Amino acid sequence: MEFYLLPLLAFLSLTLTAGDSDLPSEIYWNSVLPNTPMPQAVKNSLRPGVSKGGVSVSTGHEEKPGYVGVTKAKKPIFFYRYAATEDQLHAHPSVALFFLEKDMRLGTKMNLDFMKNTNEATFLPHQVATSIPFSSDKLPEILDQLSVKPESVEAETIKNTIIDCDRPGIKGEEKYCATSLESMIDFSTSKLGNKGVKAVSTEVENKSQTLYRIAAGVEKMGGDVSVVCHKMEYAYAVFYCHKIAATRAYMVPLVGRDGAKAKAVALCHTNTKEWNPKHLAFQLLKVKPGVPICHFLTQDQIIWVVSK
Repeated sequence: MEFYLLPLLAFLSLTLTAGDSDLPSEIYWNSVLPNTPMPQAVKNSLRPGVSKGGVSVSTGHEEKPGYVGVTKAKKPIFFYRYAATEDQLHAHPSVALFFLEKDMRLGTKMNLDFMKNTNEATFLPHQVATSIPFSSDKLPEILDQLSVKPESVEAETIKNTIIDCDRPGIKGEEKYCATSLESMIDFSTSKLGNKGVKAVSTEVENKSQTLYRIAAGVEKMGGDVSVVCHKMEYAYAVFYCHKIAATRAYMVPLVGRDGAKAKAVALCHTNTKEWNPKHLAFQLLKVKPGVPICHFLTQDQIIWVVSK
């Protein structure tokens, strides 16, 4: 099941047709991060696509809407606190969801699923996003503003995302749910500084290709601290961002069996002692908490690092 947000982006008197001038969020990006190219994952969350259906956000302005689809929530496999579900343990057993750092070497073959992202939710303008509550104790008000029925599957999705955002992080984790691009930029630069900050996402040529080999040119990015932002299931774009210490980030060139190329971001967690012992990574790799764990970022995740 899907639900759709009806963001009144014309609230800022902007026209969202091709070739228009930058949105305020893009202008803010360029002002804070003038030397940082915007990764594709951010671009994909800026401008709305056209679809059917609608959950409306009222701003008091009569304007033509854009529509953004959002899929039903799934349990996030990259969140450290979660134990793996039976479905996750048995789904796609040949896909390399997690791997060991020693396996990230030239010629290693991996079965990877870089499917097209189905979470098409886009950012609301910052002024609109900050006018909508985002906390568990405001859930009735949130559902009312989003015109979502309290007993619906959509309401459950919204509730679960807010609960994940409200819950304290694990030891050593600084977390924040960004409801606008501006707030994502502010959180990330507050943790890393804005000098030399680089934002990167995984980019893939052929999204149906699954068998890859690691090509020459694996590059370590930044130091041992990064901020990673995961796109959540919500009525508009919300990213769960967390500052993570004891990590090593890499840009990994991949070549598919059909010759298609990918530039995939790999993140290796060098201290996993605080993770749930039944986390999917430990069960798939048959290792215990404390062992370094690596995974590739999906196409809707963003990593922020300080360039060397």
